[in-house]
Amino acid sequence: MKIFLDTAEIEEIKIAARWGVLDGVTTNPSLYAKVGGSYDAILQEICKITSGPVSAEVISDDVEGMLTEGRHFAKLAPNIVVKVAMSENGLEAISRLADEGIKTNCTLVFSTNQGLLAAKAGASLISPFVGRLDDINQDGMTVIRELAEIFSLYSIEAEILAASIRNPLHMTQAALAGAHVATVPFKILQQMVHHPLTDKGIVQFKKDWEAAQQAAAAKS
Repeated sequence: MKIFLDTAEIEEIKIAARWGVLDGVTTNPSLYAKVGGSYDAILQEICKITSGPVSAEVISDDVEGMLTEGRHFAKLAPNIVVKVAMSENGLEAISRLADEGIKTNCTLVFSTNQGLLAAKAGASLISPFVGRLDDINQDGMTVIRELAEIFSLYSIEAEILAASIRNPLHMTQAALAGAHVATVPFKILQQMVHHPLTDKGIVQFKKDWEAAQQAAAAKS
């Protein structure tokens, strides 16, 4: 499973890239608002850090507006993927952008049917929001599992991107459910690295090493 970072914070992206675990980045207006500045400049900087897909989200609700924004984003870097919200207009925009060779990420997917329609329209990435479904007492991973089965049955090339990841358990569940990608906040990525027994073991190994060195020095 590929791991994307869900952020517009450049330093977070650089850290994940240095760890060797970064396959791409997703951004959205809310994440950009936390950073500010020029959205175009931020996207271009991110695309210099990773050669993987970088999602840039359109704001317009109408088809022509989505197309204009999408074409603009696609020109910023070759690995830009245009993020379009699931809607009737969104499906048309996805289809037309696909015809132009522009890759898209259909976002705000909350049902298997929505994901299937987005794939049929030509989206490269399908983003079910598992955490938000959990928030309303629905199992978000059900959408991941059903889409994975459908895509496998019919050899659909679109990739399932598990979004709205709330905890490390979501990452494990998404991988087991068949998600091709999961996009995760940096805080969750850090939590995946650590385990109390690992942290305790590191401290103990260092303590034992220092004790052994002191004992060796005393004998000499």
